[in-house]
Amino acid sequence: MKTVGLIGGMSWESTLTYYKIINEMVKKKLGGLHSGQIILYSVDFEEIEKYQRNDEWDKSAQRLSEIALKLQMAGADFIVICTNTMHKVADRIAEKISIPIVHIAEAMAELLLDNNIKKVALLGTKYTMTEDFYKDKLLARGIDILVPSMVDIDIVNEIIYNELCLGIISEKSRKEYQRIIMELENLGAQGVILGCTEIGLLIKPEHSPIPVFDTTKIHADKAVLMLLDEVVH
Repeated sequence: MKTVGLIGGMSWESTLTYYKIINEMVKKKLGGLHSGQIILYSVDFEEIEKYQRNDEWDKSAQRLSEIALKLQMAGADFIVICTNTMHKVADRIAEKISIPIVHIAEAMAELLLDNNIKKVALLGTKYTMTEDFYKDKLLARGIDILVPSMVDIDIVNEIIYNELCLGIISEKSRKEYQRIIMELENLGAQGVILGCTEIGLLIKPEHSPIPVFDTTKIHADKAVLMLLDEVVH
């Protein structure tokens, strides 16, 4: 078995989900007492969120690159960044290490195409919904993307940072997300990407009228394939 280096803590609530899914999937595939070989570096999210808020992405890239290098030196065979938003600096992190990064948007694109999804709604932080670092990976594979209105982008973003990252699950907020998903379905979305690793804490498949693609689970599943060297090369 290979060893995965997780960069977590952004937020730690969703990192728990990564850890749980990876270990459960390894046990399911190998049986017995098997679990995943994992090295976890969990950051202080207050520091990273401040860099996001102040548009200091160079500092984010430097901090996460230092962490990725430590994970590599500790024996990780590849890196998983346990958040969608910080993939904005994934290319810069990759330049500092010699092991691969499993890109969350590329894992998502593969699964969408496997499910014949060509037009998809994207929910996430305002950075993920409005910037190109995530969407470009999908567009390059021929997948059209729908995002909410600017008013609803702010609503989605505020719920992530003010509630979900703090472990707060609100029925009122769930209904807001459901409304937004329904509006995007009406615009032609065949499915919805939960493009923030915390959204899966709030929205489950039964809460959506269209198929739900949870980036946390999809990313963690891809990590397991890498761990067990089951990726088709």
